[in-house]
Amino acid sequence: RWPVTPDEPAWAELTLIDPEEQGTGSYDIVPGRVVQLMPGVLRLTASNPGMMTGPGTNTYLVGGGPQNAWAVIDPGPGDAAHIDAILRATSGVVRQIFVTHTHRDHSPGARLLKEKTDATTYGMPAVHDEGQDTSFVPDVTLTDGDEVTLPDGRRLRAIHTPGHAANHLCYGLDEVKLVFTGDHVMQGSTVVINPPDGHMTTYLASLETLAALGPQWLAPGHGFVMDRPAQRIARLIAHRLAREASTLAALRQVGPATVETLTPVVYADVPAARHGVARRSLRAHLDKLAEDGRAAVSSEGVWRSLDEGNAN
Repeated sequence: RWPVTPDEPAWAELTLIDPEEQGTGSYDIVPGRVVQLMPGVLRLTASNPGMMTGPGTNTYLVGGGPQNAWAVIDPGPGDAAHIDAILRATSGVVRQIFVTHTHRDHSPGARLLKEKTDATTYGMPAVHDEGQDTSFVPDVTLTDGDEVTLPDGRRLRAIHTPGHAANHLCYGLDEVKLVFTGDHVMQGSTVVINPPDGHMTTYLASLETLAALGPQWLAPGHGFVMDRPAQRIARLIAHRLAREASTLAALRQVGPATVETLTPVVYADVPAARHGVARRSLRAHLDKLAEDGRAAVSSEGVWRSLDEGNAN
């Protein structure tokens, strides 16, 4: 036990699960450990930590109730050990499997879990092939606003939030003002926007959509539960717009340039080891500038500013 302050990652979650400060929460996310976030909502993190996944992919279990039956949100990678952990946590009674999107750390486990439980799968199939789990074909394809009754009688609402992925869905448990955000909003880091499946303008619009719903809690695909969604989303939008301004400034500074040349300039605050990932989001920023009529690209992949008069 030791003090935790509001600027630390675990703070908001600890205020949710341990409001009396009894020390029952954890400062760390531990793969394989079941955490009760609120009645009938559990988190179980897969053992796939890494640069892109943080401590691992979060799987959420929603249900219990008189029938002790469960819905699973994001069963994670195709990891048999993680699927076994889900089955132990739910006593094997899984009726529904929801997928936020088909990146390979979120949806491949759906096939394994369905084989064990014959649960109904929900979500959207992949729109593009690159980096996607194209094998995921949901039994029920959801669209924005669709509601599904869960085993415990509550209703889960699909919220289409494209941008990180064209088929990305958040899921709202409106009864407790909780949104499961997948990779749309992550705790502790920003989201990579990787064209063509990722699209910056669409991502920013989807953030506004989520903020307008007024949730109280966000349960992300990676990291701890987050409070103050409106403020957090506003900071994400501000960060993206600041990076866009930096991109335009870099175009003016170095002249016509490729993405490879621009990356260390625009992402000078990011370790060089992460520049390969940063290039993807930079391309998304450049695409947005082109769509806005502020930049153009040649057939050789050389970008130039069309906005010389508005230096920032």
